[in-house]
Amino acid sequence: MADLFSPLRLGELELPNRIWMAPLTRCRTEIGHVPGDLMAEYYSQRASAGLIVSEATMAMEGHSAFWHEPGIYNDAQIEGWRLTTEAVHQAGGRIVLQIWHGGRACHPLLNGGRQPVGPSPLAITGDEVRTPEGKKPYVTPRELSDQELPLIVEGFRLAARHALRAGFDGVEIHGANGYLLDSFLRDGSNQRQGHYGGSLENRSRLLMEVLEAVSQETPLMGLRLSPLNSYNAMRDSDPIGLISWLAEQLNAVPLAYLHLMRADLLGQQLGDVLTPARERFKGVLVANLGYGAKEANAAIQSGAVDAVAFGRPFIANPDLPARFQANAPLSTADPTTFYSAGPTGYIDYPRLNG
Repeated sequence: MADLFSPLRLGELELPNRIWMAPLTRCRTEIGHVPGDLMAEYYSQRASAGLIVSEATMAMEGHSAFWHEPGIYNDAQIEGWRLTTEAVHQAGGRIVLQIWHGGRACHPLLNGGRQPVGPSPLAITGDEVRTPEGKKPYVTPRELSDQELPLIVEGFRLAARHALRAGFDGVEIHGANGYLLDSFLRDGSNQRQGHYGGSLENRSRLLMEVLEAVSQETPLMGLRLSPLNSYNAMRDSDPIGLISWLAEQLNAVPLAYLHLMRADLLGQQLGDVLTPARERFKGVLVANLGYGAKEANAAIQSGAVDAVAFGRPFIANPDLPARFQANAPLSTADPTTFYSAGPTGYIDYPRLNG
């Protein structure tokens, strides 16, 4: 019977455990969205994870949603990320790059005045975005034309190619949390007509085209989805129907794993998305959101999921697998430093043995 500490085969990778590090935006890049030595230290400290999934990384220039998040669209960023991949590999770890397009969550003040884009001209409401001029309301995105969407697909394809050049073991497509691909998937944000709107098949078309293109560039491809998550003002009229249909379709592409947020961060949409995903998707299923070691272990032992990704616990506990193994107490992450600059609250959390 498998448990948290059992190895897991993922494509050509042999993972030593099933305790994954979830993608965590930390806003610590240098000028030009270039990763540096600080980020390399942060990730290498957490190399004992079964797999590290990097923070969301811009596939294309001009689509920043977090100010100091990383990119993978130019040579300086590729070389900057190489510092991280080499450090992680030297520490015995494995790491994939999460590639991403911020979509309507981007802001003109972060992108030289450029208006954000989305499936429909519907702005994110009820929240604000951090900018160099302080927090600002989100703006209404420009609706992408069907003719522009091949450029998005190409942007993801090139990002995957660049990730391999930077030394990553593979990529994860970010199809969650209200960013571009997720905003096409869900009917609360996608109200367009034509080939990319309306039916489930049409709303999923852009994602499936991205997956097909990216699969040609990398030996290992994962996908993150969040059908229930209402973050970034997201809704869907039938999230269970969405994941049930999509999980079946994903068997047609060479997907190494499906990384599924099991719940809504804000608690507004309820439902069970793991069960229909497990019933229909034939690959490795990874769950995320709110797990402790005991519940995660039980989920793996029961066969409900194959691995569990941990977010905040990995921020404050760089040696999380060792702490789980020893049943040791966990340090608590300081949310005031989640998106700040510098090493504080980033690389200074203590290890179990000092």
